[in-house]
Amino acid sequence: QVQFVESGGGLVQPGGSLTLSCAASRTIFNSIPMAWYRQAPGKQRDLVAQITRETNTNYAAAVKGRFTISRDNAKNTVYLRMNSLKPEDTAVYYCNTHPPVPNYWGQGTQVTVSS
Repeated sequence: QVQFVESGGGLVQPGGSLTLSCAASRTIFNSIPMAWYRQAPGKQRDLVAQITRETNTNYAAAVKGRFTISRDNAKNTVYLRMNSLKPEDTAVYYCNTHPPVPNYWGQGTQVTVSS
């Protein structure tokens, strides 16, 4: 059973930065595409950024140029560096494979951007 544990969320002012981390429970992580998703209150869960095994990346239009996804296969961890945060970035952030496996969703980490 694969588990993902997200961390690093918090309250930040507009324009601020955060780095999220996602730790995987098994080394299967090293060979699969990974992604960050987010879900704002009352909205569906959306793809934010994805990264292949070869570290090719792709971003949602709303975060392109502000967010950076990366991975450290030796640590079974994927990161999301978020800069120039906006109130509309407020959401619960999740990591999962890409495409996502329903049974792999974790608890997520809350990011709140507010002054």
